[in-house]
Amino acid sequence: QVQLVESGGGLVQAGGSLRLSCAASGRTFSSYEMGWFRQAPGKEREAVAAITWSTGSTYYEDSVKGRFTISRDNAKKTVYLQMNGLKPEDTAVYYCAADDASGEYAYWGQGTQVTVSL
Repeated sequence: QVQLVESGGGLVQAGGSLRLSCAASGRTFSSYEMGWFRQAPGKEREAVAAITWSTGSTYYEDSVKGRFTISRDNAKKTVYLQMNGLKPEDTAVYYCAADDASGEYAYWGQGTQVTVSL
């Protein structure tokens, strides 16, 4: 059983920062890539950032480039999302996800709320 547990969400003023963490566990856990997604009320879920475990190659959605940084700690099986310069439009539930052998994001965390106020 693979488990992903997110933490670090909260309420912050515009311009502030938050750091999200996603800890992976499970004896059979083996993935190539981890991703952060978000879903705002009334909107579809969107990919925010992703990183590969092996090389650390990263992907960022255009609206977060230069503000968000994804990183990983292989030893701890933990992925982080450092979010700086937060904007009200970043308000959403943030989820981390891990892919499986087929390359699909098959494992999801429970989500953590991020709220950015003016």
